[in-house]
Amino acid sequence: MEPSLRSAPHSVKRWQLGGTDYDPQRSQTLFSTWTPLNHKPGNLQLYEERMNLVLHWFDLWTDRQRKHLLHSLLTRCTRSQLKHCRDLLIETVPVTRVDFTAVLPRFLSLYVMSFLTPRDLCSAGQVSWHWRVLAEQDCLWAGRCIRRGWFLPYAPGEKEFGAWKNHYVSCFSTLDWLTPREAAEQYGTLNQPSTEEEEERRKERMIRQMIRDKLQEEKRLSMRTRRAWGSYTKPGGDRGGRPSSGLTFRSWPSLSWPPRTAGSPSLCLSLDRGQPMTAAPSLERVQTYTSSERPNKASGALSSFTYRPAPPHSPPHIHLSSPTLLLLISNRIPAYELLLSGVKAGVIVVLYDHRGTLSALLAQAERAVSGQTAQRLGLLAPGGTEEIHLLHSSSLSEKTLLTPDCRDFWENLCGWVAPTEEGGGIDIFSPLAASASGVALIQTLSTLTGLEVRAPTGLATGSFQNILSEWSDSSVGTGLSDQQPTSPALQYVCESLLQGWCTQAQWMEEALEELRSCLGPQLQRVSLQARGRALGHLLWEEICLEELCVSKDLNEALTEGLTALNRQEETRPLEFLAVFLTRWREQKEREESSDDFSLSPHKSEKGLSRSRIPELPQTVLDWRGAAARELHHSECVYLGRLGAVMKVYQEPLTAALNSNRAILSFADIHIVLSPVTQILELNRVFQADLQARLQQWGAEQCVGDVFVKLCSKLRVYTNYLNNYATAIRTIDKCRETKPRFWAFLKRSDRTIATHMLSLQELLLCPVWRIQEYVTLLQALSVHTHHGHPDHTHLSSALSTLLRFREFIQKSKGNSERDRQMEETQRMIQGCPNLSEGNRQLIITQNAALLRSPDEQIPDSLRTYEQVSDVGLFLFNDALVLTRRNVHHTPFTLAHRSTHTFLASVALSSLAVREITHTRYVSHAFVLEGPCRSWVCATERGEEREHFLYVLRSAIDSALTEH
Repeated sequence: MEPSLRSAPHSVKRWQLGGTDYDPQRSQTLFSTWTPLNHKPGNLQLYEERMNLVLHWFDLWTDRQRKHLLHSLLTRCTRSQLKHCRDLLIETVPVTRVDFTAVLPRFLSLYVMSFLTPRDLCSAGQVSWHWRVLAEQDCLWAGRCIRRGWFLPYAPGEKEFGAWKNHYVSCFSTLDWLTPREAAEQYGTLNQPSTEEEEERRKERMIRQMIRDKLQEEKRLSMRTRRAWGSYTKPGGDRGGRPSSGLTFRSWPSLSWPPRTAGSPSLCLSLDRGQPMTAAPSLERVQTYTSSERPNKASGALSSFTYRPAPPHSPPHIHLSSPTLLLLISNRIPAYELLLSGVKAGVIVVLYDHRGTLSALLAQAERAVSGQTAQRLGLLAPGGTEEIHLLHSSSLSEKTLLTPDCRDFWENLCGWVAPTEEGGGIDIFSPLAASASGVALIQTLSTLTGLEVRAPTGLATGSFQNILSEWSDSSVGTGLSDQQPTSPALQYVCESLLQGWCTQAQWMEEALEELRSCLGPQLQRVSLQARGRALGHLLWEEICLEELCVSKDLNEALTEGLTALNRQEETRPLEFLAVFLTRWREQKEREESSDDFSLSPHKSEKGLSRSRIPELPQTVLDWRGAAARELHHSECVYLGRLGAVMKVYQEPLTAALNSNRAILSFADIHIVLSPVTQILELNRVFQADLQARLQQWGAEQCVGDVFVKLCSKLRVYTNYLNNYATAIRTIDKCRETKPRFWAFLKRSDRTIATHMLSLQELLLCPVWRIQEYVTLLQALSVHTHHGHPDHTHLSSALSTLLRFREFIQKSKGNSERDRQMEETQRMIQGCPNLSEGNRQLIITQNAALLRSPDEQIPDSLRTYEQVSDVGLFLFNDALVLTRRNVHHTPFTLAHRSTHTFLASVALSSLAVREITHTRYVSHAFVLEGPCRSWVCATERGEEREHFLYVLRSAIDSALTEH
């Protein structure tokens, strides 16, 4: 202690107090530390005096001494006392008032500010100089400018500050808005800076475009100046006075979907990209013969020529065909062959392999377009309401759209589509407009490409029927576009065929699987597109589905009429059916009139007609009500199918069991049908609640709480899905081992009472229904604003059903993976056990095993001879090579293949090397293992490129895991 403090006066006095702890000898001690414990007033007085003394000393100490005292005191405090000190410090110096830019690292502060809007960033820049420096960083403003097509016309200097912000403010004040298409034309690509290679490519494209425009101008000029057909005269004038002839193109009938007539050919195909063949030269081909130019491969129509005399000195009248459309179809779509056979004339079809890459798909589309400009772009690929599975390794969603690869793909692809001002746009055949994330994807894609994007709203359930429902566009956020006479999908595919495919795609896929296995070997050398057209046309000709395609109402009326006729024993069935249909029509008319009156209570029943509703603007219609009515209607159909399981299967089987004539045992009936009973009871309650809400429907009516009630009991569906595989195996086992059950199924399956479905197909209905619930709930959520009382319940139910849908997809994927492994195990003879660990089959590829007679010869001169046919089975951890033996059946074209195990190589020790294409070998590659190597070759180059791409990706993944 300092000397001045030692000599300072103090206020400690002697204390002489009575008490049990009083000691006269201790009371004589000066500056005593004794404290009276049993005398509270004296204790308190002594405490106050000592505390004042310590505080007086504390005031006189230096900062270092004070900190030392505080450290000594805090180290002697208990945990509760330290908590009290913490609370006191928080109350005195709150942590919430700390400047986060001074505490956090610089990159975290910039990351926080990146979520602010431009207006908020400008406001933040007025807080302090430090905040202004952060708020005007180029990393915060460059992205905002680039997304709007605003680029700096110069390169900012090293010490230049706030260049991008100043550019943003100047562009925003002058409303300098450029779409990505216009920005790409002015500044180049949006993804990466211009390089020498990119400049060369751009110059090459410009030169090609100039040559293309010049050729088109010469074509138009030659067509204006050339003489008409049949008007050729000798040099020196027209001596015979023969009038000139005019050339008219009256009709352009499609050969891709010819009319069903007696004299029409049954199959018209073109092996060049699957385009239809022409029987007479079209306009482009006539020009090709005269000017030796390249033919227009997009034209697939038959030209009809008519000779008509034309007035002198008048140019020929030419009726050009409709604008070209581009349609991308994935081979993962069920029954895609049927769609190929019905593509209209003037539509350029690109059938691509789902296992490929974005660059390969872009190159395939570029070859198909051949420099033309498509009016619209159509996309038909597997997907749902939130994303589209464009390729096996690439999905299109709101998150993946702005990645460099996907963004570059769409910018290049949409460069071949006409601008929006000329009617250009994109048609996506997936119900993206049914969900908020799908609508956001539509708007983002429209902003990126500068084109109108349309997609179905998902208000129709069952298979792919939403394609034929209402469509939305990118110009209206969650509303619908102007009502059109037909669905946009009908611009690409014939109506009757598209309707048949939308309703029966799943069942047609099973039939086409048999056709692929039977006719596939005979069409191996034909392109995938031409092969698909042939199979689809053959299937359509055989099933004659267009003769069975009737309207939805007529189909429902006939079904119920035949059901009622089946219940009663009528001697005159035709008269009974006629009376039933008449009563059905009268009941429908009464329901429509009551619905019309409920839509407008202020108008009379006669003044409002249902036929006038489509003429109203789309924004006036109650889309929440439309989605709710579709939900109720599809729920009734769903309950009808579940009720058919109970009535057609459970009741007769239970009655036979009770009468001691059992067809199935009680345990088998319980395994197969008991879960369906629980689901039926649950959904009957749900349907009754939903019907009660619809009877009192209004703008503020809620259905979300009904869904929440259903979602609270989804354990019934979980038990059903866990038991589904066991139920299917039980049906197959009983069908094989119990003849009476086989006869029962043969008598009961695919009848009017079962909606023409089998027992196994009826048991799939709950799985399909979950997806329909998700789609309709997303449609309801999109058309329900945030302030609506039903919004919270709809969001909660939707999140629950989305998680449940992921559980279903995971179960389905596991089942599919196990099935593939079992089939592969049975296919390969002498193969070790493949079902080990988490092994999955990725791809299979047929190839030829080659051998070189002399390894010392240079690669460019080396020859190879085929040793045998091999099969390459690629798993996620190994590559299995098999010897493939082809066995042809006598007197037929069919053949079958068998596989014998040859070798197995772990991916972590496998190397791949390509062999350069020479005159002696093509499409070859080398697989190098730790002990030996194999030289293999595929039939086509596309197969080799795809297999090597997948193989290298699997090797990289295996090395990463290892």
